[in-house]
Amino acid sequence: MNKVILMGRLTRDPEIRYANNENNTCIANYTLAVDRRFKRQGDEQTADFIRCVAMGRGGEFAEKYLHQGIKLVVTGRIQTGSYTNKDGQRIYTTDVVVEEQEFAESKAAAQNGNGGQSAPPVQSGAADNSNDGFMNIPNGIEEELPFN
Repeated sequence: MNKVILMGRLTRDPEIRYANNENNTCIANYTLAVDRRFKRQGDEQTADFIRCVAMGRGGEFAEKYLHQGIKLVVTGRIQTGSYTNKDGQRIYTTDVVVEEQEFAESKAAAQNGNGGQSAPPVQSGAADNSNDGFMNIPNGIEEELPFN
């Protein structure tokens, strides 16, 4: 089984190109900075930079909605390949071919730039003034919910 799940931030805006085929397939290339779980002593690098390729509708989504710094969850598969560069050297590549991509933080958290921390707590009451996209559920309503 070849399945990868990553969560990280885009290092820069995606590079977009269109294939010269009958469908003009959109191809988006971007790099995710994925934090390492543990930091080894003496190791300055705390993230891995993983190249991702989204094609078709995924590429169009990347072109329209993704930009530098946005936090994403990506699922896909690892694909390796190689090519010969201008100097005649063999270059080996490893990419994640994106099958699914989704936002990993709310729009409000991204705009606040709080590094993926949760949005500020919602004050209890009937009105929701946080604009985080979620409905406020008042305390003590558990007995009225239709499920357990």
